[in-house]
Amino acid sequence: MLTDQTTGFIGAGNMTEALIGGVLHGGHATAAQLFASDPRVDRRDGLKRRYGLHVTADNREVASRSSLLVLSVEPQVLDEVLAEIATSVPSHAVIISVAAGYPISRLAKGLPNHAGSLVRAMPNTPSSVRAGVTALAFSADLGEQNAQRARALFECVGQVVTVEERLMDAVTGLSGSGPAYIFVLIEALADGGVKAGLPRPIAEVLAAQTVLGAAKMVQDTGEHPARLKDRVASPGGTTIAGLHVLEQGRVRATLMSAVEAAAKRSAELGLGDENSS
Repeated sequence: MLTDQTTGFIGAGNMTEALIGGVLHGGHATAAQLFASDPRVDRRDGLKRRYGLHVTADNREVASRSSLLVLSVEPQVLDEVLAEIATSVPSHAVIISVAAGYPISRLAKGLPNHAGSLVRAMPNTPSSVRAGVTALAFSADLGEQNAQRARALFECVGQVVTVEERLMDAVTGLSGSGPAYIFVLIEALADGGVKAGLPRPIAEVLAAQTVLGAAKMVQDTGEHPARLKDRVASPGGTTIAGLHVLEQGRVRATLMSAVEAAAKRSAELGLGDENSS
């Protein structure tokens, strides 16, 4: 789906680099089919050096050359970017925004001639190692072929799910912000190992691989996480003792609250809060 089109990226940050790396690694397009713009010289030079693609500071140039256009900028500046490129986007282009909390209705307001060709995406940072997950929401008139074009791009860096747009803030709170929660858990598990006497390098390997393996079991077995947990927790054993401490610390409730708080913040960003971070 990507080999017969040009793909442009406005904004050359981490997510853009993850997508470019995934596309090129899988042979889904050539560097000549990819374009990127960014106001920062170091970012432009980095992409050109690492991937050999055309980079520029001119957003309008990238927009005009792209049949698939990814808006990879912060929500605080997206209104300005839309106003800048509105007359430069080709009529056949599909426009994808990865700006957290920024609704399709605001994209349509900024690009009124492309209201039926809009995609809202929420990828996450493991996309940089092609182990991400991306949720996509589509404008009402997008069409299946264009939806497949959007899916194909993000499948280069991991799994893709499709959701109703009203659920995108929840997606942001869970999978968008979720890697940070898991990093904290890995750090805490490793710290626990160190406290119990393990050398830190070994504790970090054990913690990270334990999380990776547990996640793979959930995916590969299709079983509910609670059933998998019960397999580990034998009567009167070490695991149930540790689980008791987690329950006392309200770990599950705290994680649920973290997802809820991040989802709420995503909704606030969608309202145009200029004090976002």
